[in-house]
Amino acid sequence: MKHSSDYFRNSTTAKLEPLVMYVDMNCYFASCEQQRHPELRGKPLGVLTYDGPNAAVIAASVEAKAMGVKTGMRLGDCRVLCPDMLTITTHPAWYRTIHVDVMNILRSYCDDVIPRSIDEAVCNFHSYALVYKDLTEVAQQIKADIAAKYDYLKCSIGIAPNTFLAKVGTGLQKRNGLVIITPENIDEHLAKMKLQDLPGIANANEQRLRKSGINTPLEMRHSSAAVLRKVFGGVVGEYWHRRLNFGEVDMYNRAENRTMSATRTMSRRQSQDRQQLESMLISLCTRLEQRMVKGGLFCKDVSFAIRYRDNTKWETSVKMPEPVQDANELRGYIKERIAHFERSHNLSTLFNPNTTNLTVVVQSFVKDTVMQYSLFDNRLKKDALRKVVYQIKDIYDQKNIVRRGSEMFSPHVMKDAIGFGSVKDMIVKDGQVKNKHLLEEDESPGEPRKIVFRRKEPPPAPKEEDEVYTEYAGPEYSDVISDE
Repeated sequence: MKHSSDYFRNSTTAKLEPLVMYVDMNCYFASCEQQRHPELRGKPLGVLTYDGPNAAVIAASVEAKAMGVKTGMRLGDCRVLCPDMLTITTHPAWYRTIHVDVMNILRSYCDDVIPRSIDEAVCNFHSYALVYKDLTEVAQQIKADIAAKYDYLKCSIGIAPNTFLAKVGTGLQKRNGLVIITPENIDEHLAKMKLQDLPGIANANEQRLRKSGINTPLEMRHSSAAVLRKVFGGVVGEYWHRRLNFGEVDMYNRAENRTMSATRTMSRRQSQDRQQLESMLISLCTRLEQRMVKGGLFCKDVSFAIRYRDNTKWETSVKMPEPVQDANELRGYIKERIAHFERSHNLSTLFNPNTTNLTVVVQSFVKDTVMQYSLFDNRLKKDALRKVVYQIKDIYDQKNIVRRGSEMFSPHVMKDAIGFGSVKDMIVKDGQVKNKHLLEEDESPGEPRKIVFRRKEPPPAPKEEDEVYTEYAGPEYSDVISDE
């Protein structure tokens, strides 16, 4: 019988059998849009968080990438490379719905599945060594099952003795690939790669390696653990040595959140209006309240940060005397710190027109099942009432009623964002998604998503002083860099 300790265990001992599978959806956001809108298939497509000449492309289709379009490019620059590129704004609920369906397909073959992001997952088949004789056949069937439900979606699958090398395998045949890495062929694969082809190796790490005389992944694999400890400074180097020599260090079981964050970038127009900035703070706190209620969690620490156009920022952290779940309480602690700073520094407001980004982070969680209340405290009733309110919202599909109330003076300030780290809130338990609000539409009546079709002439390049506005709810942690 399998015990909970058998799930996703890291090991200092190398395991040589290729029994770990990594699934990476190709061009995920763009492919999801092409799945939903058949008229976009086979055409260069860029996905934007908002429609505007200075928007950044957060995902590009295969056809757009073939023309040189890359994630993070300004729309104007993309039009120069690909004048016929179509654009469409994001549809987060649709991406999450497909994510849940793909995870359910994976779990039909293996119950040891960890979603790594909204478009990636790792499956541990060590407990299935006698069930499946050939994992390549399983991988082909997974591809077929995904295609049967979503015919335009493709995925790359890597199979290897550990999570890291399985992830590496997904990058060797990027479009609909299937690669198996074994002790017999690993050197052959690494010999064709550059250092930055390895997930987690960017400019800084590459420079460290080259200074030590390590210029290729193959040389890195055959370097001693002592050398890599010296290069990376301690235990990180040991981890790299294990990764490249079939040890497992990346298969953590992180079913519970360690932190939750909500962040938004403000456009220049929004930052001119203090009321919109205040509304955004309320909305961010309410979003975190929703996630904590659904997760059955209370937080003991909250952090808040404001970033400005000159790349400076103001931030504060609060250790609360009692675990908190209520959005108004979170906002109250933050506003108290803001007011104290404004008074002590003789400032009119920290919410000024140069604001570019607001971030709220909660952590140090306590489960609602172990919350302790004072005999003379009415928090128990308030917390129970809050849970009931969300249950009523579930029944009547009113997920945004509180958030919309916070935007009475600044409507639609809080657009739904993709939220890479929120995959933990979509864990399926007993056939139910933990936070089904993430799968519900977030569009306002009369405001359909806009598809921008062919433009004959590319727009003029933006002036240097023009803003670049992106909206991003990034991962709370990142073990492996996503290609999206």
